[in-house]
Amino acid sequence: MKDKVVMITGAASGIGKALAAECARREAKLSLADRNSGQLEEVCRHLREDGAEVASSVVDVTLEEDCLRFARETVVAFGRIDVLINNAGISMRALFEEVDLEVLRRVMDVNFWGAVYCTKYALPELLKSRGSVVGVSSVAGYKGLPGRTGYSASKFALQGFLEVVRIENMKRGLHVLIACPGFTNSNIRNVALSKDGSAQGESPLNEAKLMQPEEVARQICDATERRKHRLTMTTMGKMTVQLNKFFPKFMDKMVYNHMAKEPDSPFK
Repeated sequence: MKDKVVMITGAASGIGKALAAECARREAKLSLADRNSGQLEEVCRHLREDGAEVASSVVDVTLEEDCLRFARETVVAFGRIDVLINNAGISMRALFEEVDLEVLRRVMDVNFWGAVYCTKYALPELLKSRGSVVGVSSVAGYKGLPGRTGYSASKFALQGFLEVVRIENMKRGLHVLIACPGFTNSNIRNVALSKDGSAQGESPLNEAKLMQPEEVARQICDATERRKHRLTMTTMGKMTVQLNKFFPKFMDKMVYNHMAKEPDSPFK
């Protein structure tokens, strides 16, 4: 990634922040975006103090015009785009029977449409550079997770979208990576939407025992450099994907039982 121009959405915290640090360590030039201007500027300040070349854009990925501006500002700052990492994301936890449909729309707008908008407007430059599009997805994009209808739907949609982008451009040198971390120690569960759209406020998991965002970032960067098509992290994630191919009914029960054990699970 040395001297490559890398765009990252959701870069102010969690996996996005770790990706920015990892790309900087590999001497990439960074164009970072997030809705939270204060946290974003803090991340950029630390990276610049460590010698990284960084541009930033305050972006709400649910707004098409913001994503267009992000791509344009990146080209103005660096003259090219080599890698786009669609990392911005939000989760939810509620039974479909009880959830306000606006929650599902919000999750789809961030996780799916945000990636569509950013990819659309970065694509012309990525085709010039024969660059990479990365989507930070989830095992929930392979196996529906109970209590996460909107989240799973958004990740299934994201993976289908990226797969088609890869196939359409397979003779034009575009690389597309679908990366699926396991449960990662980040704030995504704290800010996950509950059935009425309010933030969940606390994680149902022991965050200290989860995959660390720095390890997720390292694996994504390695896979991008190697131009891999798919990356599924953690043993449990790999087993879930493989077993679901051959034993989907069995995995329905396994996933149900696993998710039902969460504290305050919406189902038992």
